[in-house]
Amino acid sequence: MASKCHFTSLCFLCFLFLLATSVTAQNPTFACDTKSTPSLAGFGFCNSSLSFADRASDLVKRLTLQEKIGFLVNKAIAVSRLGIPTYEWWSEALHGVSYVGPGTHFSTLVPGATSFPMPILTAASFNSSLFEAIGRVVSTEARAMYNVGLAGLTFWSPNINIFRDPRWGRGQETPGEDPLLASKYATGYVKGLQETSHPDTLKVAACCKHYTAYDVDNWKGVQRYTFNAIVSQQDLDDTFQPPFKSCVIDGNVASVMCSYNQVNGKPTCADKDLLSGVIRGDWKLNGYIVSDCDSVDVLYNSQHYTKTPEDAAAITIKSGLDLDCGNFLGQHTLAAVQGGKVSEGDVDNAITNNFIVQMRLGFFDGDPRNQQYGALGPKDVCTTANQELAREAARQGIVLLKNDNDVLPLPANLKSVAVIGPNANVTHTMIGNYEGTPCSYITPLQGLASYVSTVYQPGCTNVACSGNSLQLDNAKSAASQADVTVLIVGADQTVEREGLDRVSLLLPGQQTKLITEVAKVSKGPVILVIMSGGPFDISFAKTSSQIPAILWIGYPGEKGGGALADVLFGSFNPCGRLPVTWYPESFASSVSMTNMRMRPDSSNGYPGRTYRFYTGTPIYSFGDGLSYTTYKHRLVQAPKTIYMPLEEGHTCYSEQCKSVDAFGNHCQNAAFQIQLRVQNSGTMPGAHTVFLFTTPPTVHNAPQKHLLGFERVYLGPGGVGDVTFKLDVCKDLSVVDETGSRKVALGAHTLHVGTLKHSLTLRV
Repeated sequence: MASKCHFTSLCFLCFLFLLATSVTAQNPTFACDTKSTPSLAGFGFCNSSLSFADRASDLVKRLTLQEKIGFLVNKAIAVSRLGIPTYEWWSEALHGVSYVGPGTHFSTLVPGATSFPMPILTAASFNSSLFEAIGRVVSTEARAMYNVGLAGLTFWSPNINIFRDPRWGRGQETPGEDPLLASKYATGYVKGLQETSHPDTLKVAACCKHYTAYDVDNWKGVQRYTFNAIVSQQDLDDTFQPPFKSCVIDGNVASVMCSYNQVNGKPTCADKDLLSGVIRGDWKLNGYIVSDCDSVDVLYNSQHYTKTPEDAAAITIKSGLDLDCGNFLGQHTLAAVQGGKVSEGDVDNAITNNFIVQMRLGFFDGDPRNQQYGALGPKDVCTTANQELAREAARQGIVLLKNDNDVLPLPANLKSVAVIGPNANVTHTMIGNYEGTPCSYITPLQGLASYVSTVYQPGCTNVACSGNSLQLDNAKSAASQADVTVLIVGADQTVEREGLDRVSLLLPGQQTKLITEVAKVSKGPVILVIMSGGPFDISFAKTSSQIPAILWIGYPGEKGGGALADVLFGSFNPCGRLPVTWYPESFASSVSMTNMRMRPDSSNGYPGRTYRFYTGTPIYSFGDGLSYTTYKHRLVQAPKTIYMPLEEGHTCYSEQCKSVDAFGNHCQNAAFQIQLRVQNSGTMPGAHTVFLFTTPPTVHNAPQKHLLGFERVYLGPGGVGDVTFKLDVCKDLSVVDETGSRKVALGAHTLHVGTLKHSLTLRV
């Protein structure tokens, strides 16, 4: 019957009816579907009036040991005698519902989902409300797909690792190099994915990954599967951990994924201090801990961390791992229990954490059509509003790096534009990795063609731009005749991706030659557009008078070409800012990617990493980005001195202290405000990101500069707006010392907003 339907409205209802009524004793469709199977109502775990903990406890007591082990893996077993269907935990939603992972599929019923920009570009918007808005759309589309059997409810996103090294192939998946920005992104996106009208339930379950200090995939033969990240406690707590801490505490994420690598000699998925101690103990995770896929297998077979597979199963479960993406725990846990290496109670604890998350999602509440999101379906995927948000996200993230003589925005009366480059007419490249089938594409060429007559030449047949693929003559001819030339170059997944790090920061192949040769003969101004996840050394273009404008557009999602055209022609005033430092090529040639140290070392010339510590001269800096208008800042209110009221007899009253603990009674009522006035002194409306940085006193190898907060304000021409930063001395003006403890640095802190500086002194 279903094969005769063409998914009209009537047939769609038929499909859902067949899906819902196909319950058999062997293959139940919905857990606790008491309407179709009334006998299930007698089970406590199906009683929605009980607490989630009580329901999970009831379920665990009804399972055999072998059945329990079947719930330790991503492809969870079905237990037909209890009316429980199989469940696939692994789905992905990095920047839209993805077809990566076996839990999600596209079909004629839902052929695609909205594909937003890769997170590195979304992060460049520095717009916390946008992070959350994208999460809400993604979770709505995910729920809609779940209701028709095409997706799960547990999505292993976002990736919130720090983009520590510019060569990392997966940097494109992250929110960038700054701990605060990564924390804000994690919290916003997770809230968008998860939050419902009830604080204890979940729309979908997010997962912050990859915990922790994970940012080497495959560099000069060093593989992520066996890499041992040597990280100081100071760097761990100051740089790598803050996004995960915020994700758990502020975002209330339902899951954290441990990574492949070791940290200081221990596999993260077998490190009890990192899992049970920090995530569940210190941060109070309300959810489950999952391994990266086959990580447990890797620590045994590749890292040889344990002598037997049973030891590997035991140490990971006892360390706090709840779910194995893979089959290793399914194969070896029974023997581990029988051998006394891990207890059945340890297994119970793990699967209880998993069951509670499923219960918060409504998985054990029967037919999803009768639940809060039951009305969602294919009509709610790829809506016009969702696709427009994808375009808006790309617009907000695009970064204008150079605009000599205000060559941009382009005038409306142009007669022709030469569109040149290997990324000028791409589709799939725009959606990066961990992608899904998009609703539709607008390529850069298509976007520009909607504004002006275009002449297209690829210049190179692909981004490798090798000698055989270089088509220079045709590109030069097009540029020599057009009013403006737009060169769109950069990278794709053949250059940077999961499992592939770069070894150079120069543009691939002969792209530099293509750019310079075309620029020499171009009739009009040359606009250089870099489409990439990671940064490049484009110093040749930055200093070239023949290339007056440069933009970076990340991997801008399904509507990225339209967004680029909107920016180039002034329909949108660019407001994106770089979320990473753009280093010179000398960095790649002199600094090992495996050196995890963040702080510089003058004794051996090590320059440090990220804007917080890098002592070299960058090509472009974190936070760089131009607008078509200008903004002025004025300090309205800020304290000059703040006193820390220590307890009577404190040693710092009689001795000169460089810092005090960032906890205790002296941290109560330690809040203060910085108020600024921002004016758009130009002629074009636009959004402006106000950054508040601090330079702390030189104690504890503190960062040379550190982001305290960012706020966006939209102003019309001549418009004025106030921005207030609410700060806490112990939280915001503290630094991490050499042992990993937070300390409030005493002395002069310099606050920066643009070119504005203000000295704030902390005293006891």
